[in-house]
Amino acid sequence: MDSEYQDADSDMDCSDIDIVDDDYYNDNDDNDMDQIDPLIRDPEYFVYDCLTEEQVERLLNEKVEQLSNYLRITPSLAKVLLHGHKWSVSEIVNKYRENASALLINSKIKPTSVVHLQGTSSKYINCPVCTVSQQCDKFCSLLCGHKFCRDCWTSHFEVQINQGISTGISCMARDCEVLAHEDFVLKHLTQSEMREKYQQFTFQDYVKSHPELRFCPGPNCSCVIKSPEVKAKRSVCEYCKTTFCFKCGMDYHAPTDCQVIRKWLTKCADDSETANYISAHTKDCPKCHICIEKNGGCNHMQCYKCKHDFCWMCLGDWKSHGSEYYECSRYKDNPNIAHESVHVQVNVSAREALKKYLHYYERWENHSKSLKLEVETIDKLRKRINQKVMAGLGTWIDWQYLFAAANLLAKCRYTLQYTYPYAYFMETGSRKQLFEYQQAQLEAEIENLSWKIERAETTDRGDLENQMDIAEKRRTTLLKDFLDV
Repeated sequence: MDSEYQDADSDMDCSDIDIVDDDYYNDNDDNDMDQIDPLIRDPEYFVYDCLTEEQVERLLNEKVEQLSNYLRITPSLAKVLLHGHKWSVSEIVNKYRENASALLINSKIKPTSVVHLQGTSSKYINCPVCTVSQQCDKFCSLLCGHKFCRDCWTSHFEVQINQGISTGISCMARDCEVLAHEDFVLKHLTQSEMREKYQQFTFQDYVKSHPELRFCPGPNCSCVIKSPEVKAKRSVCEYCKTTFCFKCGMDYHAPTDCQVIRKWLTKCADDSETANYISAHTKDCPKCHICIEKNGGCNHMQCYKCKHDFCWMCLGDWKSHGSEYYECSRYKDNPNIAHESVHVQVNVSAREALKKYLHYYERWENHSKSLKLEVETIDKLRKRINQKVMAGLGTWIDWQYLFAAANLLAKCRYTLQYTYPYAYFMETGSRKQLFEYQQAQLEAEIENLSWKIERAETTDRGDLENQMDIAEKRRTTLLKDFLDV
């Protein structure tokens, strides 16, 4: 057995915060507003740091050293314990005091029972994997006691690492869950490239298991966000400027919480084909408005519920068609052929559910598209301001309020977009009525602000800034009342 690992086993058995904003969230508050507690002024206020990989490694190593010194174990074993307990030193120490053996077994450091090999006078052992007979000093094992030759250990680790596995590498023996700690793995990796890949993967696993750390989801960005508050709050990477939710790592989605936005995005993906099918294959009866699906060749339809006869193509009364039948039909059915039987399917609840979904989805998608168009608005503003400055009509600074208005518009519209998934999953009641009222008020003020920005040439600056203040107050009021964190 590896002596370094045995030693570790014996020891164990003994008793200036940055708040970063992007263009959507540029604050342009007056000086008197700056004196107000940010937690009161801004419901999205969030304390966090943007750390480099080196800073994160130092932070993690401090935890490792603290636990290692307290329990008198190797740093690599301390990492296994910390990774399995969300880097909580106090939790690990408490469990160790209560039952050290149970802690090590549950953490997959020690097995429930150790393998005892039969004694032999031979200096050679057959490897269970490659079946090659080698000297005993060519073999090593984890605390489970399963011995394998060093070459097989190396091959095992390389295969696992190439599959993206690092902290989850276990013993090669069947049904053995004992984990291979960092020192044991690195000792068997001979290629520097493989060692670097393994250390990179373990670092990523450690960060993902730490509740106060979150990788920036920006492309090719190695920044890590750290916050003592594990909340669904807006984080902005100070390096790549990516905005995301700290809790789930997805696009920032206030006031909708992480679980609801996942359900919404999944529903949008799953229901897209359903919506297309119903739009293409079903229509509402022009008299009673019940959903009807056509599965026959004839365009003469009779509603199953109210018995109304109508044309499938134009929804007109069938009796009034006469010789004009073919003028509205996309199909050239032979009038001499007897009408096919038409089976009419009625599913009111499914139809209403789809209508509800499409109501919210269309508004969600509309504001998403509007946000993209706001970029064009800013470009137009920039050109107009350049023309004014060149014509001597004020300086560039004099016209910055227009950019502030455009950025606030995008900020408000972004929040409004994410109110629709929130409303979709809300239960009917007084709280939903209040939410929809505030939602409608916010949407009205956003459209007023958008209208005035587009006509900034004729809009009084005071009037525009007043509209900005109203829109932002509507937004923050809604968030204060409904942002659950």
